[in-house]
Amino acid sequence: MDAAAREVIEQGGQGEHFGHGLGHGVGLEVHEGPRLSRTASEAPLVEGNVVTVEPGVYLPDALGVRIEDLVVVRSGGPEVLTGLPKELSVIS
Repeated sequence: MDAAAREVIEQGGQGEHFGHGLGHGVGLEVHEGPRLSRTASEAPLVEGNVVTVEPGVYLPDALGVRIEDLVVVRSGGPEVLTGLPKELSVIS
């Protein structure tokens, strides 16, 4: 999953600005396994895992953005628990 997100960000010319992992497990602790990152183990996600999916781009000394979703792994595919829109909104 991390590699897929990283590829999209790299295609957008921002690969060097995506310096953290894609996400992590959610449970009793704030940050726990399974990890979604380049350095994570090869263990597959299993049904019932709850993970964050939070790609982000950070420009040093300027700005950054991270879009975070909470996702449950289900046998038929992911169930996204957060439902905020992802379209760019301009606030004037």
